[in-house]
Amino acid sequence: MAMGLVGGALTYFVANRLMERHLGPPDDANVASDAGPALALGAFLDGIPEQLVLGIGLATGGGLSVSLLAAIFVSNLPEAIGSATAMRAAGHQSKSVLRLWTGVAVVCALATVVGFAISDTTSGDLQAAIDGFAAGALLVMLIDSMIPEAVRKAGDVTGLVTVLGFAVAAALSSIG
Repeated sequence: MAMGLVGGALTYFVANRLMERHLGPPDDANVASDAGPALALGAFLDGIPEQLVLGIGLATGGGLSVSLLAAIFVSNLPEAIGSATAMRAAGHQSKSVLRLWTGVAVVCALATVVGFAISDTTSGDLQAAIDGFAAGALLVMLIDSMIPEAVRKAGDVTGLVTVLGFAVAAALSSIG
């Protein structure tokens, strides 16, 4: 788990810095100009391991509950909406934003299939490393990109709404 956590954190950190170099530094007058791609990167790096574990769970009889699907959807929706909105505000064309998010969705869906296919060869340690990778990437993305952008746009209530969202996702994941 610890190795996965470090791997995910470093992967997001390095990939985001490379992306910033390619896209240019954020413009102080329009911080959203770099928030969209950073959120998409976070969703991508979180989504692949999340879907791998989902595929492994399906193959090993872990089942797939409606509450788990709802929790995954609720937790990923803010990233997608925030990223797409920021990218459109920064001048990206709707078609390119749609292509990006379609690509993220397709790759994550394929990760579910891969997880299902490799389930016989995975151990609990590998699943913990995969979970750790997702957590590491997600935590760095939250701290570096999502939280500052949310506070900038929504103000002081951001923390309270975040806790409410976490509580809803936790409650949904614990149902049936």
